[in-house]
Amino acid sequence: MSETFGAFRENDDAALALESLSLCFSPSLLPLQQRWRNNGLSADFLADYVTTFFPKTEDDPASATRQSTVKGTVSYIANELLENAMKYSDGGTQPITMRLILQFDRIIFEETNAVTPEEAASYRRFIDGLSREDPSEIYFRKVEEMAISGDESGLGLITMILDYAATLSWRFDAVSGGVETVTTQVCMEI
Repeated sequence: MSETFGAFRENDDAALALESLSLCFSPSLLPLQQRWRNNGLSADFLADYVTTFFPKTEDDPASATRQSTVKGTVSYIANELLENAMKYSDGGTQPITMRLILQFDRIIFEETNAVTPEEAASYRRFIDGLSREDPSEIYFRKVEEMAISGDESGLGLITMILDYAATLSWRFDAVSGGVETVTTQVCMEI
């Protein structure tokens, strides 16, 4: 049984993909601290991959700016999604997957990881709040909370909305043993 939040795009958009790239990670292979460096490297790899579709041309100086902007955006979003997946993964045998889909007018990120029932409930509360409140208000509240407690939870997702005009959606799927997979989908118009 699936439960979706937001304008989640199912795989019927796969036919619209010009290119796609998928990465798969085993959350139990390395400790979380060792994963942080790999997350950044993986995000940068995805960003470098995408920039090949936005080449710089000598006769169009704006093409270098566009390439740099796309590269920075892809790196940031992919890194945030991977860090969240590693941080909130149930640590079991379910892989963490990151899929990047390049379409004519958008880039879609799909990150899937398994979560405990407690994490799933917490995530649903965050999504519910995001659907009812202004993201700017949530952002300022989260910054204040972070100053007091140090908890950055959700700040990266809100930054995607505010700074990159990204559209976020989610799908939760039941897995055996009470564990759920959550797929976070980020759609960025290009």
